[in-house]
Amino acid sequence: MTKYTTKYVCGDCGYTSAQWLGKCPSCGKWNTFIEEIVKPTINRGIKKRGDYLERAKSFLLKDIKITEKTRTKTGIDEFDRVLGGGIVKGSVVLIGGEPGIGKSTLILQSVYNLAKKGIKIVYVSGEESPLQIKLRADRLKCSDQDIEILSETDIEQILTVFNPPFTNLVVIDSIQSIYHQDISSIPGSISQVRECGQRIMESAKTTGIPVFIIGHVTKGGMIAGPKTLEHLVDTVLYLEGDKNHFYRILRAAKNRFGSTNEIGVFEMESSGLKEVKDPSLMFMGIREENPSGTCTVCAMEGSRPFLVEIEALVAQASYGTPQRVSSGIDYRRVAMLLAVIERRLNIRMGIKDVFLNVVGGLFLEERAGDLGVILAIISSFKNRPIDKYTIALGEVGLTGEIRPVSQIDKRIKEATRLGFKKCIIPYYNRTGKTDISILKARTVKEAVNLVIGY
Repeated sequence: MTKYTTKYVCGDCGYTSAQWLGKCPSCGKWNTFIEEIVKPTINRGIKKRGDYLERAKSFLLKDIKITEKTRTKTGIDEFDRVLGGGIVKGSVVLIGGEPGIGKSTLILQSVYNLAKKGIKIVYVSGEESPLQIKLRADRLKCSDQDIEILSETDIEQILTVFNPPFTNLVVIDSIQSIYHQDISSIPGSISQVRECGQRIMESAKTTGIPVFIIGHVTKGGMIAGPKTLEHLVDTVLYLEGDKNHFYRILRAAKNRFGSTNEIGVFEMESSGLKEVKDPSLMFMGIREENPSGTCTVCAMEGSRPFLVEIEALVAQASYGTPQRVSSGIDYRRVAMLLAVIERRLNIRMGIKDVFLNVVGGLFLEERAGDLGVILAIISSFKNRPIDKYTIALGEVGLTGEIRPVSQIDKRIKEATRLGFKKCIIPYYNRTGKTDISILKARTVKEAVNLVIGY
């Protein structure tokens, strides 16, 4: 008689325990464990040839040929950039994001471009009816191509579409709506997501058909069942942005076929997602005048330089504890830079409210923007504007020194292209020939004297 066992799985991170726990030891969340029934595994044995194990078929690395047809372009350059150049045969791409952010819109526009090239596509929808998809396609003007729609949630039925002569690409929308009949847990649980994801991955690798999987996110912003899915798929993409904001940023958290540093920038319009060809113009504020408290920096996202404007507002604190509010910059990094200003420049910031904002909604992770943040804060504090045609580059250390940054020539070239005339850079950064005026500074105090006056 078949004996079933029980296990408890964390619904957020996938941690497994033999007994129920109130708090997950892995992610620290409370009341997330769900009981699941486990079927015993069947030992299928190992093929043998005489007294030896039968060796699996292998290939020599030097004999594997790569051609230009290895990747298929989606027709959306920003999407192809994040994918690493296009869709790889047999790859499994997972796309996550908040509800309403534009995941299905991006995929529908991509498969529409692929269908125009004659690629046979099956769009599997477990959440929307064919009529709902048709209405969205009409709005996006993507309904005049032969895209097969399958409204199904049973994984066994879905796997029947992996037939290379009749199917070239499969879209799963979404993985949380698909279930396996042999698993007792509800769709979207860790067991269902793991089993369905494993079956889809095996079918993609066996047939060579690439798959796009759309995944929901948890309250913490992670794709449901993250550890399970991230290990199974080849590429994990996140579509980020505020639903009330026009712009969307596509990032790669994992990519076996390209870099994870590239990003794609889109603008949400009534007709769908539109590529932003020149993101620097998007992240820069439009200023006719030259107010105090603003400074332009250049951030690198992979191989792309972005000019970003930083806004700062320093005001007298109304309460005993001053406020520190930052949007688009790590709060702890801002606190460290404020401590450098107070210690190295002898400017009292402990009695001031400081508000920082990165224009355009971009989150500035790179340290090369430290100098621009400090200059914007001091400009607002002294009420002395910085020339709007000046850009600042440099990482600031705890001693007040300005440390070199990478890819300085690309940053300066982008600033020159957009009409900037002066650039403050670290003293030990070497640059090539350029039409922009280069000013070098060893410390924060030198940089302030060059730009604002100490």
